[in-house]
Amino acid sequence: MGSQVSSDEMSVRAGQGSDEVLVSQAVWDYLVAAGRPWLVDFQDKQGLSADIIRRGERGGCCAVRLSPVEGSSRTRTGMMEGPVSPVTRKAFIDLCRCARKEMTKQEAAPKRKRSLLPCMMAKEPDGEGTLLPPPLPHPRRSQRQQQKHRKSADMDTCVVLPMQHEPAARTGAELAIGHEEESTICSICMGEMVEKTTLDKCGHSFCRCCLEQAFQVKKACPVCRLVYGQLIGNQPASGTMMVERDPDLELPGHEGYGCICIIYSFPPGLQAEEHPNPGVRYPGTDRVAYLPDSPEGNRVLRMLRRAFEQRLIFTIGTSMTTGMHNVITWNDIHHKTSIWGGPRCFGYPDPTYLVRVTEELREKGITAD
Repeated sequence: MGSQVSSDEMSVRAGQGSDEVLVSQAVWDYLVAAGRPWLVDFQDKQGLSADIIRRGERGGCCAVRLSPVEGSSRTRTGMMEGPVSPVTRKAFIDLCRCARKEMTKQEAAPKRKRSLLPCMMAKEPDGEGTLLPPPLPHPRRSQRQQQKHRKSADMDTCVVLPMQHEPAARTGAELAIGHEEESTICSICMGEMVEKTTLDKCGHSFCRCCLEQAFQVKKACPVCRLVYGQLIGNQPASGTMMVERDPDLELPGHEGYGCICIIYSFPPGLQAEEHPNPGVRYPGTDRVAYLPDSPEGNRVLRMLRRAFEQRLIFTIGTSMTTGMHNVITWNDIHHKTSIWGGPRCFGYPDPTYLVRVTEELREKGITAD
């Protein structure tokens, strides 16, 4: 096995059996190190034991077997008689990937600090460097000069203060005139409104031509982003959205509820006229996201399903992660693609996530009603 998988290859892979996972030795050592509660928490919550059963000949990776702990709730209910479920194995793989990200950040931090050292021009009292130049020394003043300097500063302050109160002295008539002038300016072209058109829901007004062009991009008010009509995106029409539920997999911060696993799948295809480069081929992709199987999580799930039907979850463009062009990417509706690691690893716990994603969906015209 060591000759087939080295430390330079992927740090996490599925093993030969459904209960085995290949993990790089460095990641495993990071997880079992003292003071790292991730692995312990995973084993306690899942009722599983993660143990090394084989090591690579070169020491680059090891095979870890997931097995039920005797006396746990899962073994008592007979839930773990067979191999572990794909969702549980995926949760362990996500845990390993979060550990790899943390290791990479810790390894990169000293390098970034060293790269800044030649630019540092001053030292703070605690020994850390700063990019700011050292402050210029103040000339020594006699006591009389200091009193004169303070007096001139006080006079400057007295001159400035009345100017700060001048806007408050505007009369009601002036304010009304200013408001009338603002109401005749189109906030899109910043010119005088031509064929003034007012939106019925929010009351904002624009040039008719400007508003028609804005609605061709997105049927929403350019000022308050209130959606008018049903928003349809350019997500590839050949994708599918599947939902699986694991009542025994708990997400951090949502204990007492199971887990909803959303599986998005898109085959490769050609870009249509609505895409950035019509006729250009794009690769397929599979994405997995997680929600708590709670009332709030199921409400968000229903909204995400409507967003998927309106082709709003994904789009075709440039990946912010890899920089690749003409690929399927997320479209401003954030998903949790990991179970562990918190917001930094796009996982849980994240107390405000369900509120934020609800607001993102609302901006696209999708509500819980």
